[in-house]
Amino acid sequence: MATTLEIAKSLLSPPGDTIQEHLDFIGMSQAELAERMGRPKEKINDVIKGREPITTATAFQLEKVLGISASFWLNREKTYRKEIYELQHQEELEKEKDWLGAFPVNEMRKFGWLPETREKHILVDSMLKFFGLASPQEWEYIYLKAEVSVAFRVSLAHTQSPHAISAWLRKGEIQAKEIELGEFDKKKFKEAFTEIKELAFLMPEDYTQQLQSICANCGVAVVFTRNLPKAPISGATRWFHNKPIIQLSGRFKTNDHFWFTFFHEAAHIILHGKKDIFLKNVEGTEIDQEKEEEANAFATKVLIGENDWKEIRNSLPLKPMEIKSFAQKLRLAPGIIVGRLQHDDLVSKAFGNELKTKIELFNS
Repeated sequence: MATTLEIAKSLLSPPGDTIQEHLDFIGMSQAELAERMGRPKEKINDVIKGREPITTATAFQLEKVLGISASFWLNREKTYRKEIYELQHQEELEKEKDWLGAFPVNEMRKFGWLPETREKHILVDSMLKFFGLASPQEWEYIYLKAEVSVAFRVSLAHTQSPHAISAWLRKGEIQAKEIELGEFDKKKFKEAFTEIKELAFLMPEDYTQQLQSICANCGVAVVFTRNLPKAPISGATRWFHNKPIIQLSGRFKTNDHFWFTFFHEAAHIILHGKKDIFLKNVEGTEIDQEKEEEANAFATKVLIGENDWKEIRNSLPLKPMEIKSFAQKLRLAPGIIVGRLQHDDLVSKAFGNELKTKIELFNS
């Protein structure tokens, strides 16, 4: 039984059909047409049957012999070849169902990253456009063979779900393109940390927009991307087309985690090279432990200065109200102090959680 695509291909009409229709109308044979055009009869038959394309030279010959403009024949040929290619391309896309099925397609549709359709060839085509790739083979080359790729220099081959992780990262690149950035200025970015720390203390309703704006003025794109199933990444940092990107998911949903992750990722931009890619909470990738520890130390120190931390430690044990007093005095969010105390095992993991601010970057 013929498939829908096979039927569609059989219904296509090559430009030669129009030539034959006109020959029938004026009573001219293919042999006479070939003679008048100075071409072998077999070649003209190939053109009429669609086995050979109408070239520019053939189009002008037809214009002279049949009186129908060369542009008509060239446009007719172009349309036909385009229709043929689209159907052949659709057939190729239909074969990539397994590749498509490895992605969290339902969530990507729900989030508006892919169109709301169940047509496999449309979804494969949309996925390729999402990644900016010509075929699934290029996806494998870029994301699984990092040693030869110039587009993405960390292999995801040994991660739990390279397809989901690559989709999350790609969405960040797309979001970053939409942000108007100034030239990257490392000194200006470091100086902006004072303003960003104040933002972390005040936590106005539009803190995410303000954070994006402050960083954009320094040439850094900050984007917020929903987590995908099997891609539980809290943050990532990389340079994309000569622009630094900090990508955050708000995964842990509290202000201490959010701001620590931001400054951890910012540290990679300040301290480390443009060719590095840093993925937080992704097992299976090569991790430069030294650089990760440097980023952790940097974020820790930026959030709570050494002298302030000594004062807090020397005052232990602290009650929640006393932490609030310290927070006001030092212009620190109470939750950030609690998070640091918990991390350093100076209090239990249950202590002071009510002082943390809930973070919800996305509407459900």
